[in-house]
Parts: sequence; C-alpha cells; structure tokens
Amino acid sequence: MINIHYSYFKRNKIGIHKPYGPYKLYKPYKLLGLLLIFLFSGCATWYQRTADFQAAVNTGNFEKANKLLDKDKKQATGKNRILYYLNKGYVEFMLGNPTNSNQYFETAENLIDEYHSNVGAEAAALVTNPEARPYRPEDFEVIMINFYKALNYIDLNDMEGALVEVRKINIKLNQLNDKYPDNKNRYQRDAFAHLLMGLIYDATGDYNNAFIAYRNAYEVYQSDYIKNFGVKAPEQLKQDLMRTAYNCGFTAELKQYEKEFNTTYTHTPTPADGQLVFFWLNGMGPVKAEWSINFVKQKRGDGAIVFHNESLGLTFPFFFGSGYSDDEKQSIANLQTLRVAFPKYMERPPLYATGTLVTDNHSYPLELAENINEIAFKTLRDRMVREFSNSLLRVAAKKGLEYSARKQNEWLGFAVGIANSLTEKADTRNWQTLPYSISYTRLPLSAGTNNLTLRLNARNGSQHTEQFSIEGGGRKTRFHVFQTMDSRQ
Repeated sequence: MINIHYSYFKRNKIGIHKPYGPYKLYKPYKLLGLLLIFLFSGCATWYQRTADFQAAVNTGNFEKANKLLDKDKKQATGKNRILYYLNKGYVEFMLGNPTNSNQYFETAENLIDEYHSNVGAEAAALVTNPEARPYRPEDFEVIMINFYKALNYIDLNDMEGALVEVRKINIKLNQLNDKYPDNKNRYQRDAFAHLLMGLIYDATGDYNNAFIAYRNAYEVYQSDYIKNFGVKAPEQLKQDLMRTAYNCGFTAELKQYEKEFNTTYTHTPTPADGQLVFFWLNGMGPVKAEWSINFVKQKRGDGAIVFHNESLGLTFPFFFGSGYSDDEKQSIANLQTLRVAFPKYMERPPLYATGTLVTDNHSYPLELAENINEIAFKTLRDRMVREFSNSLLRVAAKKGLEYSARKQNEWLGFAVGIANSLTEKADTRNWQTLPYSISYTRLPLSAGTNNLTLRLNARNGSQHTEQFSIEGGGRKTRFHVFQTMDSRQ
C-alpha cells in the first residue's frame, strides 16, 4: 500500500548563463547564425525543460503527470526515452498500479541492457555536447529501477519476484564497476538492497536466508556506508540480525553480535497478529545543473600535458594517443587555459528531518537506511574523475574544427569559435522523481484495525502528523510505503 503526503514545492531557482547578444554575421555565415539561434534555445537545463511535469509530481498530481507524459510522444521514442519510461514507471507506482509500473520499468531496464554506443550520436556529441546522445542513466539510477520493481512485487504479494529484483541490485553494481579499471565508484555495494532482501526472506519465514542478508547489510553499512555516505547500520537491523541468529540456533554468531552491539538479546515470540514494515520515502532527490571548470595547462617531463585547477585541487595528466589527428594535437598544444562543462547536482533538502510511528502509546522511530542524495553526489563525482579525458576530447575536437576553419578564413574560424563556446554544455538530464532518502521501521500489530499516527518533524521545529489504519491478524508481515514530497522553501 502506498500513501502520499505532499505540499506545494517552491523550486529553487537554477541560474542559466545567458549568452551575449547575437553577433552580426556576413551573408556567407547566415546558416551558422541560424545554428547559433538554435543553440540558444538549448541553454535550459533538463529540470527547466520538464517544469510542468515536475510541478505535477511535486504537488502530488500524478494523474496530470501521467497525462503530460502520454502527450509527449517524442520522449517515448527519442533520445530521452529511457527517462520517459523511468518516469512512467514511477508515476504508475505512485498511482498504485504495480503491474503497469513494472511493465514500464521493465522496458527502461531492457533499453539500458540493450544500449549500444550510437556512433552517429557519439560523433555529434564530440562537436556539440553530451545531450546529443541517448540518455545514459547514472549507475545508481539503474539500481533504483530494481528497488521500485521489488516494492511493486511486494504490493502484488509476489515475494519471489521481489527477491529476484533485490538480488539483481548487487549483481548489477558488480557489473557496472567491472567496466571501470580505475577510479571505481564508491557506490559498489548496496546495504539497503541486502536489508530489503532480509526483510522479504523474514516475511516468508526463511530465517536462515534472512540472517545471511541482514549480516551482509550490516557489513556493507560498517565498511562502505558510514565512510562514504554517512549512514550507519539502523538499530532495527541489529535487532533483526540477532533475532534471526537466535531463530536459526546460531549461538556463536548471536554472542558475537551481542558483544559488538554492547547488549544482551531478549527474545520475544513472533507477534501472533502480524507485523508492519513501514518505508518512508522522504523528499525529492537532486537535480542536475551545469558548472564549468577552468584548467591551466602545465607541461610535464614525460611529454604529457597536465591540466590543473588550483582552487579545486584537481589535476589531470593527458597523453596523446594514436587516435588524435594532427589538428587535435595542435589545438591542445596551443591551449593555455581550458574550460570544460560538467554536470553538477543541486540538492533539494527535504522539509522533514525525522519521523516516528506511534500506536498504542508505543513509539517506533523511522531510521535512515538509504541516502540517495548522498549516493548521487558521490557517484557523479566519481564519474567526473573518470570522464575528464572524454570531456577534453570533446573540447579538442571543437578546437580542431576551429583550427581548420581559421586556416581557411579568419572570420569563419571566429564564428566556429563562438559556436564552440555556446555548445560546450553539460548533460543535465537525470531521473528527477527519486526520493531524497529512505527510512524504515518495524512494529507489531494487533488483531483488527490498528490506528497509527505518523509524526514528522521539520528542521525548523514544526511538526506534521498523518493518521492511517492497518489491519492486523495472522502471523503475516504487511509492508507499507509512505512518500513525502515536501522540500525546504
């Protein structure tokens, strides 16, 4: 079951660099002038170009969001079609249509799996910008598809289908990082995927596999998540880890965790009237904008050229390989400074900082399990380090064109230089309907109707409450998803 809470979200303004007024071009270059006019229209970020859809999502109007997607037939078949299907899958998820949602997510997943480099698009990207190629999701976006599919299968009471999806997550992460010989992602293992796997096994009574999944989740939190994303192992995970160790008769492991957690485990029987696992999807994830980094060229003794940015502490050596033309080599050799456009994330801080479920005078805190915002920032930073040489090649290709044009005609070279400056843009597309973070808790249910109060605490000290009911009865685990859309003004 999915509940949605929202309030009007006032967008943070993302500044756009406005180009200077049009240059007066001579008649032979009118065609280039038209090109420049066309390029001006592409200065907006993806966030700004999809403003109507984002407004519908941020105000909880998912019927309208769905209609806007259905009207945009171009997105369904063009270079942004992966984003189209990701958004369709999300909207259907929020509308409570798990089967439809999974069909759209499945299409997006297949498109990603079948993605092959489009030579024409890659060539266009070298002389324009990365948005000329079909959208390639960030690595963590690929993983979030399986998270949503797992929740949909849980909603359909298909636990085996849900397990298939969470198993895919860490398999995919291994495959993605295997592509990077150097500068691998810090996001290499997903603790929440293991935790979710444990919750599903636990719900089916498979305590042995639940223990293994919980143990793996705890290990990833300890070794990866604390240092990379600032997320520690939830206390509920520790309790579930000790409980499943007890249920499986793993005495040595239970004693080990009691010592590590500085506690003594007290076993309580499985609630006779079931349990509730409550997921809180809080806020909205970051959106991409553009930033430019200026580098100064420095020479090195081994023949390499080093591009250095002192303020950011970034240094990239660049070696000329066999794939560079003479014009490209000459254009890079002539460079003294270099401006490269990269995407950057802009945070949308959530309004609510903490949440608690209250029932029968008992409080159950919602604990942070996945910080998607932090994962997004770190993943993009790791990719930026890996792809600087590609960005440099893009600038080199443009400079090569300018160098060739100047040899033919000074004015033509001048015009190409203007076009190069205007087309040095970053790819600001991203999946913008992901939550900022995911928290969860577990609580016992009573027979019949359970009246629950969700207390959400804002960072400014204000509090919001939501009331809802869950039916208990039988030794069944219910799963409930609650989404807050609110971001700080």
